[in-house]
Amino acid sequence: MRRSAVIGTAVAVTFSLSGCGSLGFIGRSQAADLAEINVSSPELREGKPLPREYSCKGDQSSPPLRWSSQPLSEAKSIAIVVDSHTPSDSAVHWVLYDIPATTTELGPDAAADPPAGSGQARVTSGKVGYEPPCQEQASYRFTVYTLKGKVDLPGTSELPTILKKIADQTIARGRLTAVNIE
Repeated sequence: MRRSAVIGTAVAVTFSLSGCGSLGFIGRSQAADLAEINVSSPELREGKPLPREYSCKGDQSSPPLRWSSQPLSEAKSIAIVVDSHTPSDSAVHWVLYDIPATTTELGPDAAADPPAGSGQARVTSGKVGYEPPCQEQASYRFTVYTLKGKVDLPGTSELPTILKKIADQTIARGRLTAVNIE
């Protein structure tokens, strides 16, 4: 029962972080104040299927990502949250945080070799790092956040705690969504 409550909380926080809800449950919504981040990938295309190699059916590594936005003087770190949703299920597949603010891209399989000083959270499955998606029919969202501080929590922290800390410090946000798995 406790695992279900934690997963439900994590998903609610993720939806709030990713723009599927208001941030009102943790304070006044900052949505109108957020700068936009352009998120791209040499391997992913907006609205197109997630390449099989980045799923549980392939080599199970995290895909390369790139992002850009206007320079924000208050930017102290970057966070990435990968989640999925279907009408009946939601999951968090990867949370990478405390990425240096000057970073603008991650190469393939960055989960196996994350940037120095960054941390990875325990995701919905309980694994720390990238949990490759397996559902053939789902939306897979790769959301990048610019933060005004560092998350500065160990990866063993509860997922909702890490996601709330990301939400509290977000000053810019952008997303790339893949639909289904190739």
